[in-house]
Amino acid sequence: MSAISTVVFIVLALLAVMLTVAGVGIYFLVKLGTKATTKARQTATRITTHVNAMGQGEAAEAERLRLDLQREITLTRQAVDQARRHGWDLGDLPHLLGELTEQAGIHDGQLAIYAQQLRMSHYADHATLQRLREHQAKLTSMCAGIRADLLGSQVQYASSGIDDLRARTELEIESRRRTPDPLDEIDELYRKTMQERGEQS
Repeated sequence: MSAISTVVFIVLALLAVMLTVAGVGIYFLVKLGTKATTKARQTATRITTHVNAMGQGEAAEAERLRLDLQREITLTRQAVDQARRHGWDLGDLPHLLGELTEQAGIHDGQLAIYAQQLRMSHYADHATLQRLREHQAKLTSMCAGIRADLLGSQVQYASSGIDDLRARTELEIESRRRTPDPLDEIDELYRKTMQERGEQS
């Protein structure tokens, strides 16, 4: 009886382990599938935006504005990340970039809605498009300002580094120059004197 209960216990333990492994496998498969679906949806949206931006009219212009803003935000984020990796003092710039990115997301959504409405209806609200253009100009101007400030700081830092390197290089070159030997100078002077006497006689 005890041998049978031991076998049953072992079988149940193996089943529990197999069910746990299967559950973990299913969990990771679902998670992977969710990530793949999200990535596919983002890619499809990006492709659709690019295709729509190639058209004519105000809907296509709104899509182009979306692409321009996404590019500006990406370039600015890359500049801030690079400055952070180099250890620059960024102050409140990362926080401001976060707020700017959030506002850009809101603006992107408004452009998307506007473009979709124009594709579905022949009536365009030109005043709204003009306000969207103004918002776009302000957002891209802020991005350009952040990048220009970071680039200016990098150029200034590089300039001081170059000046320091140049000064040290000149010192090293000067120290490597051979100092004239006084005996060599006396020999040269004696040789010239003897040569001049020979020419006079």
